[in-house]
Amino acid sequence: MISRRDLLAMIGGGIGVASLTGWAPATLAADPAGPRLLFVLLRGGLDGLHAVPPYGDPGYAALRGPLALSPAGPTEAGGIASKLDATFALHPSLTFCAHLYARRQFMPIVAAAPPYWGRSHFEAQDCVENGTDSPSGAETGWLNRAVGVLREGGLSATTVTPLIMRGQAKIDEWSPPLPNRVNPILLQRLEPLYGEDPVLAAAFADAIGAREEDARIDGSMRGARLGVGQRLPSIFAAAGAFLARRGGPRIVFVEDYGWDTHANQAAILTRKLAELDRAVRAFHDAVTPAWGRTAAIVVTEFGRTARINGTGGTDHGTGGAMFVFGGAVAGGRVGGQWPGMRPQELYQDRDVHATTDQRAVFKGVLGKHLGIAEDTLARVIFPGSAGLRPTGGLLREGANT
Repeated sequence: MISRRDLLAMIGGGIGVASLTGWAPATLAADPAGPRLLFVLLRGGLDGLHAVPPYGDPGYAALRGPLALSPAGPTEAGGIASKLDATFALHPSLTFCAHLYARRQFMPIVAAAPPYWGRSHFEAQDCVENGTDSPSGAETGWLNRAVGVLREGGLSATTVTPLIMRGQAKIDEWSPPLPNRVNPILLQRLEPLYGEDPVLAAAFADAIGAREEDARIDGSMRGARLGVGQRLPSIFAAAGAFLARRGGPRIVFVEDYGWDTHANQAAILTRKLAELDRAVRAFHDAVTPAWGRTAAIVVTEFGRTARINGTGGTDHGTGGAMFVFGGAVAGGRVGGQWPGMRPQELYQDRDVHATTDQRAVFKGVLGKHLGIAEDTLARVIFPGSAGLRPTGGLLREGANT
């Protein structure tokens, strides 16, 4: 069956929205009452020690110097961090995330990394996206394979399809702005023709029924995209609206750039984390009808060095932070195993030692939240990972009922 997005794109000239495989058979419409997943990749290497400062670690302040953050009061790096527990806090810019943490709907996971522990952005991102233990382990993406296993909708909110969404499963693409609305007179004239077509009739009817919702999402994006720091919140809001809509995708991918902070890190991350925080709020507000059935994962390709460099920044490192949030998440705690920051505890005398393979978290969410069998996760979604157990306790009981 032709998808309504393909149909409207072809009727309207295909501006801004394109299907990965054109006229190939569409994925099945997502169960309107089923669980939803947002996956976010922050490209560039977010400094987890800045986003989730381990202020209670005895080695932290000495290694971080002027970049150190604390819930005790303002520092050179910024304002008062939000205390999470006796060891960890959240960056002052992550105010809504701290609110979700208090509601037990947000969980930072520390000392996390993909299996690749090198320092190349491109190789690390390939490893995160292909779901194997090496950058060259697969030519398709694990989210695409997950969509194929579920046989339900997936959407990439990007201008170019990233590796993580490439593969055999059909993926819709969306990037702002959406195409101009199709002339209603044209649709009126086409209706008798498509209505009699056994292949196109259902897609045409679905397209007509969803036009107003698409126009609302489009209008929101057009109104917000000109504001400073509103690009990411606008895309998150659109992702939430798509996930909340009946017949919308079950899985949405979003990416963001600019997280490589070799210099002037404090100022850059104050701005970037504030934008991310606004994006999380925008997503929460847009996906509200499905919030209780929604989980989101935010990752980056690697962490940063424990010590700061001579330009007020940090260089490529290993263990970093990732976030899991949503109404279906059992948050309100810090996940992962903290290895410590004293000199003898560092990896290669420079990085936080990674103790959590990101894929274990991915498997924990896909298994518990989306119902994918553990054997399928190990063989198909993350091939060669049979020895890697899914992280447990990420989702609250009864989240999808």
